[in-house]
Amino acid sequence: MEKASGAKDDRVQLQQAIDALRPGDDFIVYKLDRLARSTIKLISTLDEIKKRGSEFVSLNDSIDTSTAAGKAFFGMLAVFAEFERNVIVERTNAGLAASRARGRNGGRPKTDRRKVEKALKLYDSRTHSVAEITEATSVTKATLYRAIKDRETSPFQRINDDNGS
Repeated sequence: MEKASGAKDDRVQLQQAIDALRPGDDFIVYKLDRLARSTIKLISTLDEIKKRGSEFVSLNDSIDTSTAAGKAFFGMLAVFAEFERNVIVERTNAGLAASRARGRNGGRPKTDRRKVEKALKLYDSRTHSVAEITEATSVTKATLYRAIKDRETSPFQRINDDNGS
């Protein structure tokens, strides 16, 4: 069972499942777009399954490549899966462009720098636990640890450390 998107090419569990195939096995997926979203990726995955002497079955799409109709249907659905993915990407990009045109950049808002600095001072004092710091400052653990790491790798911080500041 893989939780990664069908749009990703590097999927460890998918490759492990294909590697485990033996001649005569059926490679079964719930839905075609869970396997791959581009025609090229679908066809190459199907070829790899075929090379191992196995068949492909999609339960939700009623595809069974051991039949001529299943092979034809697989090819048609592969084209539609790629089309659907491209439409989603186009709509997403258009939405992002429209947002940028209105002056919005998206993403999460940055944590108030003063809160992060306060959290760092509390952390440096070594008198409070991380849980206490996050509760007192509303700075998440991830943000606090990222700030600590950034501070340690910052060239400015190294200069200040060298000067005794």
